[in-house]
Amino acid sequence: MTQMIRPSGRQYDQLRSVTLETGVAKHAEGSCLIKAGDPHVLCTASVETRVPPWLRNGGTGWVTAEYGMLPRSTSDRMRRESSAGKQSGRTQEIQRLIGRSLRAVTDLAALGENQISLDCDVLQADGGTRTASITGAFVALSQAVDWMKTKQIVDANAVVIRDHVAAISCGIYKDEPVLDLDYAEDSTAEIDANFILAAEGGIVEVQATGEERPFSRQELDTLLDLAEAGCAQLFEMQMAAVKSAV
Repeated sequence: MTQMIRPSGRQYDQLRSVTLETGVAKHAEGSCLIKAGDPHVLCTASVETRVPPWLRNGGTGWVTAEYGMLPRSTSDRMRRESSAGKQSGRTQEIQRLIGRSLRAVTDLAALGENQISLDCDVLQADGGTRTASITGAFVALSQAVDWMKTKQIVDANAVVIRDHVAAISCGIYKDEPVLDLDYAEDSTAEIDANFILAAEGGIVEVQATGEERPFSRQELDTLLDLAEAGCAQLFEMQMAAVKSAV
């Protein structure tokens, strides 16, 4: 499709090397260390047999997320947000995105009045930490639900997780559509988009921005096609990771 050489040397439709390692946090009900090229994110799932006050006695559960970057996840040390006394707007936006993405494929009624909290801690950053967090957090969520079933906290036959969800970035870089932008591409892309997709073909969320110019419907469709192909690979990796954890 294109002869443009990417900074990483990858093909236009090639993912960075991705690994999903489960069982990396001894005390968590679910855990996954995702390495998607340079971004490394530790995702842990914690089960609580209660829900927020506004959901009590409603018969449904809740799935939520928190996101953070460690001080040396970037080239220069950054201050912990806790030391600043508040989270940045970026952090709040990302963790809300992660929570929404996971709730979209979770039957909260089947979860009962229980809460699963996903913590996504960025150990090493590059372009795509939010998408890696969603993909890894799903694996941790799946393990937590399996743990709840073995402990009879939820019905062993309940379909709590209705579908897989994964996320990937795409963009227009040097006038060419590319999959899975790293920082060198993300920081200079004309069009930058994040796609959160479900395995059965549904779109959970799309974040697309014309960084340098407006983009056409055709360009958006091209990026969506790339994202679907990339997420198809991620779904296979998630299934293998969840199976190995069981």
